[in-house]
Amino acid sequence: MKETILKKFAEVYGTQEGARAFFAPGRVNLIGEHTDYNGGHVFPCALTIGTYAVARKRNDRKLRFFSMNFEHLGVIESSLDDLKPRREAGWTNYPKGVMWAFGEKGYQIDSGLDILLNGNIPNGSGLSSSASVEVVTGYILSELFDLHVSNQDLALIGQFSENNFNGVNCGIMDQFAIAMGKKDNAIFLDTADLSYEYAPIKLDGAKIVISCSNKKRGLGSSKYNERREECEMALSEIQTGMGINTLGDLTEEQFEMVKMAIKDEDRRKRAKHAVYENQRTIKAVQALKDNDIALFGKLMNESHISLRDDYEVTGEELDTLVEEAWKIDGVIGSRMTGAGFGGCTVSIVKDEAVDEFIEKVGKAYKATIGYAADFYVVEIGSGPCEL
Repeated sequence: MKETILKKFAEVYGTQEGARAFFAPGRVNLIGEHTDYNGGHVFPCALTIGTYAVARKRNDRKLRFFSMNFEHLGVIESSLDDLKPRREAGWTNYPKGVMWAFGEKGYQIDSGLDILLNGNIPNGSGLSSSASVEVVTGYILSELFDLHVSNQDLALIGQFSENNFNGVNCGIMDQFAIAMGKKDNAIFLDTADLSYEYAPIKLDGAKIVISCSNKKRGLGSSKYNERREECEMALSEIQTGMGINTLGDLTEEQFEMVKMAIKDEDRRKRAKHAVYENQRTIKAVQALKDNDIALFGKLMNESHISLRDDYEVTGEELDTLVEEAWKIDGVIGSRMTGAGFGGCTVSIVKDEAVDEFIEKVGKAYKATIGYAADFYVVEIGSGPCEL
């Protein structure tokens, strides 16, 4: 891939002299969905697919962007002196947002850049192509300008830029999983205080299969921000009678005792999901430590049901993928992953059942939805690096 992107860079920008190549992964969350902005735990891992980038410093303040995924758009020009979000700028708002955020955090970016990107994460799939672009951009800036930014800070800067430059009220999970990824490990992250531990994923005789619904969704325009507001409101209603900081502070039993403080039934359901999903994630990590992969799978299934019934973020496409997966012997667990409303499911499937899974789920999905899903048998990879 390195040769391919350097060659393309030379084609687009005239020469590859002085250019350097980088990579940041995508991520999938195994369990712990919509808990990251509710002060709960998440359990994501980095993937071996992600965003490849080539970058070179310029002698002026001009920024030039080119994406091999959107070749028809050609080179998009901008400037370090003109970093503000613009709807028509499209994908370049993500790298520009990170450059802006570096400036806001006091880092000096004193010359422009020529940048080429090539992602092999399916676009709009919920595997965090945008966070991957943010992290690879941050890594490029840190390396090219000798800024020595830690990977954890790269995650925080990526989230800051997405919240404040792109107007998407995302939590920290995506950027953290990508920046802090470790091969063959998932990250058990407490989003309330960013304490984390790596948990080895030993799936003897099984694989992680990602099923992409190919239903596009946009986080900013979806009900994501609405769900977030509902949870914030539910929290403030509980706080009138109980001193907690986040919904993630509650056990299931505590929630059942205080839930009637939440005046609206929909908000009550949203808060229930946030509390129960957090506890499921804690139990799931323990199950892995105990080598109880069957319990891990059962908790994944319960997570999907809660996202479908209480959080209401699944939709027909994701439900079809998961319900068809559950019918197949050899599927240990399956659930939607990411924000929902399209995107992907993640399943743990026994080796001998992978081909049958892809064939049968794919056939049933196309028959029900009318177009095909894509399937990826993935491996757990590391964080950002220079190639």
